[in-house]
Order: sequence, then C-alpha cells, then structure tokens
Amino acid sequence: MENKRKRILLVDDNMANLTMGKNMLKMFYEVYPMPSAEKLFDCLDRFIPDLILLDIEMPEIDGYEAIRRLKSKAVFADIPVIFLTSKCDAGSELAGLNLGAVDYVFKPFSAPLLLKRIETHLLFAQQKTELTLRNENLQAAVREKSRQVSKLETAVLNIVAELVEFRDSVTGGHVSRTQRYLQFLIEQLQEDGVYAEEISGWDLDFLLPSAQLHDVGKIAISDTILNKPGKLSEEEFDRMKAHVMIGVDAIERIEASTEEHEFLRHAKIIAGTHHEKWDGTGYPWGLSGGNIPLEGRLMAIADVYDALISARPYKKALSTADAEAVIEAGSGNHFDPALVAVFRKVADRFAETVRLYRDDPAEAQEEARRAPEGDEHVLIFERRRAAV
Repeated sequence: MENKRKRILLVDDNMANLTMGKNMLKMFYEVYPMPSAEKLFDCLDRFIPDLILLDIEMPEIDGYEAIRRLKSKAVFADIPVIFLTSKCDAGSELAGLNLGAVDYVFKPFSAPLLLKRIETHLLFAQQKTELTLRNENLQAAVREKSRQVSKLETAVLNIVAELVEFRDSVTGGHVSRTQRYLQFLIEQLQEDGVYAEEISGWDLDFLLPSAQLHDVGKIAISDTILNKPGKLSEEEFDRMKAHVMIGVDAIERIEASTEEHEFLRHAKIIAGTHHEKWDGTGYPWGLSGGNIPLEGRLMAIADVYDALISARPYKKALSTADAEAVIEAGSGNHFDPALVAVFRKVADRFAETVRLYRDDPAEAQEEARRAPEGDEHVLIFERRRAAV
C-alpha cells in the first residue's frame, strides 16, 4: 500500500451495509459512506475519490442512473466504479459492465474478496494514469524534437535565401520582409473572406516559410547579370528570366528525395508563378487571371512592392507611397484586382515594416525571427531594361 491512503466513496441506502463496509475498509482506505446518489454528487463537488463502491438498488437515483451521470462528465468518467448488488443474474451484471463499471461484487460480500477487488482496480487505475502521463511526456518530447527539426530546416532555408540575396546585391531583409507582407495579405484575406475556399486548404506553417525559396534559381545566374548597373540586353534578360525554371527544377529535385511534399509544393508554386501577370504578359508560362495560382498572385504583390522600396545598383529606392501607387496602377493588368483591394487595407502595415527595417534593422531582423520569415519582380527587370 502507498503511504497516502486512497479515498473511497461507499454509496448504499442501507445503513447496515454502510457501517459494515466502512468497518471492512477503514484500516486501509479513507472511506466516505454516502446514503444516496444525491449525496454522492454533492461530495464529488468537493473532491474526486480514487474509487466508488456503488449500490444498484436505491430509491430516486439508482446505481445505473448514477453511473450514467458519472460517465457523461469528463471530470468523473475515469473514476473506477464497482457495483455492489444482491442481484445475481447475468443480465444485471452485463448491464452494469456495459455502463462502465469495472467490476460487480455480490452481497453479502466477504471482506477479503472486496479488499482484493478494490486493490486490483486501484492498481489498474494507477497504472493507467502512469501510462497516460508517459504517453503525454513522449508526445511532448516528439513535439519538441519536431520543433527543433523544423527550426533547423528554417535556419537552412534562411541561409540559402540570404546567399541568393547577397549575390543579387539585395541586403537588409528582403526575404523576411516579403514573408511579412504575405502574412499581412493572407490575414486580411481571411478576415474579409476573400478566396476563402482556396486559403482553407493551406497550412501557413508551410506556406510562409516556403516563400523564402521563391528566387532560389538566381543562384545559377551570373553576377555580371545580377548586379549589372545599367540596361540588360535581350540575351541577358532572357537569362535572368530563366531563374524561375531553374528554381522550379531545383525544388523538384529536392521533392524527389524526400517524403515531405506539402512545404515544397507551396515553394514550387511560388517560385514558378510569381512572375506571371494577371493580363497574361508575364513569364514563364504566360498564365492569366485565375489560372495563376493564388500563392503566385500574392507573392507578385509582395515581391514587386519590396523591389520598389529597395535600392539597387540600377535604381534608387522609391518611397512607400510611390510603391503603393505602382501596385494600385497595376490592378487588372499586372495584379489580381481583388488582391490589390486587399493590399489597400494593409498598405500601412507594409509601410511600417519598411520603416522599421530602415530605422532599426537589428530590431527588424529580431522581429522577423519571432514572426514568419521570403525577389524581385519582372517589373523591376523591365525598369532595368528600359534604363538608359
């Protein structure tokens, strides 16, 4: 027996049975005699016992009804209940067991038998509790391990994305800013119920980090093209556009060697379609309207906006107001009009993100690490081509 005595509620409308039962058990357990089911439930408001000995034949609320009520409430459902009864027929015993009783003891009962039954079921209950606790601890350990693996994967993605940025002379948090923009747009879409059916199938824990790979194909573009301060030739521009399919191919090769495709599915869609335009004049496939996946249409806005407010070797940074005006002007040709309408509602949040990065880059990067973390769009490439 454990040092701490177990508490048992003995419920019977016969006072002689209560007295006899208490005398049998009091040397080993804390016993609380209850003359009715009503008193049982009053007592349960004060504490949860380790086991209940429950008579079946009682006035007003009998044992069957009492156990139904016990099992209907989660807080009481796991208390072991042993029925005490003078009924010796198999039907009554089966009825009690079907209602959730752990055992059936017939009156008049012997002290050794009753004590052994109680001891056995208290041991079962204790083992069940310990097993549940072990299982919860194991699940917590698995969740922590998964969190660590996810954190490592995110760190590797950050490094890959930053390597692409550095080669493209893009510094100051383009990846993390575009992820924040995506988050703002998606949150507003959810609030407004726009494209609700499409978004409902997304796991944002996968989608937002996957945006970091949207320009991974630039790793294969030469520095002379990426950082050219002036106009790109037709051949150079075609090579620049090839980064989209290079990125898609790289992601597909990763897919072929892993079983986790949800994250990579979003990454491939974003990498492959964020240079498409609503009017069909984008690349690489010339998709238009709703044929462009929603992830790509969202990334197009986030990507162009960040390219506009960022200084590059070939251009100065625009103000957030001017960048907002460019997005507005692109509604219906470059961008999905419904998404531009959503952008208007969160443009201030975009601008605040830019201000934070410009005024306090260290704090901005720290905030980005706490929040979800993600090119620059064909519009900028076209500005470069047109540059004198």
